[in-house]
Amino acid sequence: MNAPGPALPPDEVFDWLDTEAATRAEAGLERRPRQRAAGPAPGTIDLEGDDYLGLARDKRVAGATAAAALKWGAGAAGARQLGGSLELHAELEHELARFVGAQAAAVFPSAYTANLAAVTALSGAESAIVSDKSVQPALVDGCRLSRGDIAAVTHLDTDAVAHALSTRRKPRALVVTESVFGVDGDTADLGRLAEVCRAHGAALLVDDAHGFGVLGDGGRGAVHDAGLASAPDVVTTVSLSGALGTQGGAVVGPRRAIRHVTEVARAYGHDAALAPGNASAALAALAALREEPELPGKAVAGALSLAQGLRAAGLRTSMPAAAIVSLPAPSAQAAATWASTCAEHGVHVGRICPPIASDGVTRLRLTARATLTESDVDTAVKVIAETAPR
Repeated sequence: MNAPGPALPPDEVFDWLDTEAATRAEAGLERRPRQRAAGPAPGTIDLEGDDYLGLARDKRVAGATAAAALKWGAGAAGARQLGGSLELHAELEHELARFVGAQAAAVFPSAYTANLAAVTALSGAESAIVSDKSVQPALVDGCRLSRGDIAAVTHLDTDAVAHALSTRRKPRALVVTESVFGVDGDTADLGRLAEVCRAHGAALLVDDAHGFGVLGDGGRGAVHDAGLASAPDVVTTVSLSGALGTQGGAVVGPRRAIRHVTEVARAYGHDAALAPGNASAALAALAALREEPELPGKAVAGALSLAQGLRAAGLRTSMPAAAIVSLPAPSAQAAATWASTCAEHGVHVGRICPPIASDGVTRLRLTARATLTESDVDTAVKVIAETAPR
């Protein structure tokens, strides 16, 4: 057993934080969020956020936020199980389930808490969890909190999933994946994963944050597109802050699975409920998506144009299945400089660093929007290509 360290004066207790910060800065992993103004700055192109359909500033969506806040108040004033459940929540849950073709839904104040709730509630000490090693942090955290046996398998390797399921030591099993992976925009073979799960008596949990509102019939998502939205053994999580342009998350799927999540998940019972304005905004965004089903296709087409243009300029990029394009950088420091220089030229791009990038490669991450014009794409390609590390 290690001996206790020496007593430190109060002003030195957190000195180790300065060492950690210096290490991150030296490695090029320092992250400081860009402060956005109230409206888009003239002459700038935003390829950083996840507002895929351009609905965040849509007057129908923003107006619904304001109207609901005036009617219901700024917040829900409690957790769902403690006085925070509103008629708006029930309406949104009904509309989300109906839109994607599932039996039921439960909404959360963020997609992070929705994922945390789904993984922890649908697993446990008697479960084996088989997770793609490249899933996003909320799913990773859910797995760590699950108390189950966890196997993180090779990215997009269904054979590895099958092997892990066949050699598990627990009676229950849950397979965890993203539909569209948020780092590179590559996609899981959901149909094949479902077959593997059924062959081994496992449930499938799909984070469809980057497919919902972008892929499938009218933006109903990758799970719907794979014919799994109404499956009795598949549960989906979606983000309300991506394609719908508002804030929050949801778990959708079989009624008994959703009921279980709402009754046992701490993230549901002990966190303040989704704010009324966000719930109303999501309803308005869903209505807008129904009215304009062409929006998802425009977002995907914009991503494809970006990738094709950058490749024609000699850069290596992922080929998008949805609205995400990534470009690997030679180093974290090079990526930081590249992103900063792009911003100086009016093109804002994302930067994904380890450990979020599980392969250790830092890259630029571009997200296309339905509102991108051909001129926007041409300008973005020119700036990114001309500022690329040499």
